[in-house]
Amino acid sequence: MGKGGGRITNEIRTLRFHHGEMTQQELAERIGVTRQTVNAIEGNKYSPSLEVAFRIARVFGVPLERVFQYGEE
Repeated sequence: MGKGGGRITNEIRTLRFHHGEMTQQELAERIGVTRQTVNAIEGNKYSPSLEVAFRIARVFGVPLERVFQYGEE
């Protein structure tokens, strides 16, 4: 497999909206990171650690694959 062939996207903004319009700050506090980190993850500028990814999925009560998707470019 070549370098950087895929891209991780996420549904965090949609999930936040469907969970009482949760703010980035509220999510950040629940998963133990800063709001700026949530903003970067949500904007696909930063990929979280596996631990943080699982924490996000747990907050929303959904499987990891519902939050994050990996696609080939």
